[in-house]
Amino acid sequence: MPEYGYAGKILKVNLSDGKTAELDTADYADKYIGGHGIAARLYWEMVPSEAKATDPENCFICASGPLAGFPGFAGSRWKVCGKTSYSDPESFSYCNLGERWGTWLKYAGYDAIAVQGKAEKPVYIYVHDGKVDIRDASHIWGRTTFAASDNLKAELGKNASVLTIGPAGENLIPYSIVLAEGGASGGGGLGAVMGSKNLKAIVVAPGDNRPEAADPSRVRQLVDRIQATTAKAQLPSPWAIPGLTRNHACYGCGIGCSRQLYHAADNRTYKALCQASMFYAVPTMKYAGKDNGEHLLATRLTDGYGIDTAILSGMILFLESCYREGLVTDKGTGLPLSEFGGPEFIEQIIKKITYRDGFGEILARGTIAAAAAVGPQAEEMLSMYIATRGSENKDYDPRLIMTTALLYALEPRRPIQQLHEVAMPLLTWLRWAEGDKNIPFSSETYRRLASGLWGSPIAADFSTYEGKALAAKKLQDRVFAKESLVICDLRWTMAQTFRFGGDESGPLTESDVYTKTKLKESSAKGLPRKPGLGINEAPVTESEIYSAITGKETDEAGLYRKGERIFNLQRAILLRQGWPGREGDRLMDYYHDVPLRKGELHLNVDCLAPGHDGEVISQAGKVVGKDKFEEMKSEYYGLRGWNVDTGVPTRENLAELKLDDVADDLEGRGILR
Repeated sequence: MPEYGYAGKILKVNLSDGKTAELDTADYADKYIGGHGIAARLYWEMVPSEAKATDPENCFICASGPLAGFPGFAGSRWKVCGKTSYSDPESFSYCNLGERWGTWLKYAGYDAIAVQGKAEKPVYIYVHDGKVDIRDASHIWGRTTFAASDNLKAELGKNASVLTIGPAGENLIPYSIVLAEGGASGGGGLGAVMGSKNLKAIVVAPGDNRPEAADPSRVRQLVDRIQATTAKAQLPSPWAIPGLTRNHACYGCGIGCSRQLYHAADNRTYKALCQASMFYAVPTMKYAGKDNGEHLLATRLTDGYGIDTAILSGMILFLESCYREGLVTDKGTGLPLSEFGGPEFIEQIIKKITYRDGFGEILARGTIAAAAAVGPQAEEMLSMYIATRGSENKDYDPRLIMTTALLYALEPRRPIQQLHEVAMPLLTWLRWAEGDKNIPFSSETYRRLASGLWGSPIAADFSTYEGKALAAKKLQDRVFAKESLVICDLRWTMAQTFRFGGDESGPLTESDVYTKTKLKESSAKGLPRKPGLGINEAPVTESEIYSAITGKETDEAGLYRKGERIFNLQRAILLRQGWPGREGDRLMDYYHDVPLRKGELHLNVDCLAPGHDGEVISQAGKVVGKDKFEEMKSEYYGLRGWNVDTGVPTRENLAELKLDDVADDLEGRGILR
């Protein structure tokens, strides 16, 4: 019988010879939880360090977590991992997706699938009825993600769930995405990994393999508690467009967020959420002079062709600036730059990148490469538009939020889930600082959160480097546990904010903020309260859910210890493939050299943050001091138990985390000394 919470098997598929094999999930679950953890371990075992992103030896790995299939926890999510050319140099990369594909895979009997090899011609994998078929995909090769998905559903049935790539992935664009139904998209360059294997799609038909919980009654109680501490009347979504979009919760969520769906003229349903739906909004507004939802065309095109908006958004703004400065022209690029913000421009740039047409070949390499091709003046402008060596768009700037300096430096790509752990509370605080009296999240609240979550109240003082190394370590351990469960980042950053916070009158819990409102509304309507759910009911923790489902009693410290193990495993992966340790843990140069300017950050134009004793300060004019950053790295390595001079884990550290075989491998390569 499989472990509680899991399907019990991991599927391995080799496209070179068409063979399949199975592994027992039980050999991985206790140490690595699921999701990111199991995917990283499979990558460690299967992918040779010398393998390139497009080599058959590279692996495309999808993995759900133990919460998938249990509604009510925003936990039916899944991770995709593999080596990509998304960053320079090539690196292990990852992404996180929602909707039902990951849960369907579990219902079909598998907690994860690892695809290796390369097919001779385009294929798709079909998992159904206890079988795994590798089928011809020549008829859908070259088609958009939406068209390919429609075609496969017509062939296999509407209940089949499709994960696919668009033409960008087929053409190995480094920042191509994967897309599942419901507009669930995953970046990090994983689309090109599928394309390099001639793998157009993985289709899953759900079976009867429903996971079981160790304590079903406790699981139901936890769902009730979450429902009691969740606002029934959500704030209006910032992505909503009246008369067009509607609220939508991902499959198996049971809670909901600001996600939107809408019907377009082609009678398909598309998403509207966060940066991916808004990256072309400001240009469209400038072009059309109104907000009529036409910016969503850009999202449909990027999802359809399979382009990552985290790259394209900064690239477009960069090109606009180059055009204004006379550095590029319509004729020289073959792009209608004079129509910036209009539908013709966005259609043309996406197609040119996808098919590597003319100037699109340069753009296909990323914004940094494009700037180098345009010239030195263009390279000087990069600091306004990109955040990482992978040309990802700017957000959560380390000059504003010092903790994020370490988060950016230690990851192969923009670690958005980690960045949210600091930024979401800051954005909540910002509303209070700007005078919104309905937000009970003051500077004192922030200090209490920092003390409970990041190790000390000084972590909430943005004017100092003190406490930031400990904060980075703690939130990384937490996030790697979250990304292995796998739970929704948007929902569980909100839970953390209220769980650890407090205002001047005493502790502030999620219950205080939401349940009082709910009970007040219920009383006004004459509705009864749920038995056992009072105003002071404690919010649910991730470790409680994990314990109830798996039967492995674990407190928060124990869960985060597992996250620490998984983070160290990823560090070992990076080191084994050539990451130069301390020297590789660096930021873009401009963070050290160019002072932060007011108006540079669109979510915080005045660069406000809590300072000493909670004073409202502005970080405008700040840089990340090079010497201070190196000191912070040393402190961080020490807290991790790593070698402070090299930034490499020690044998003692890895042994404590039960990663002795990882230590043996690194030592045999001369990495561990």
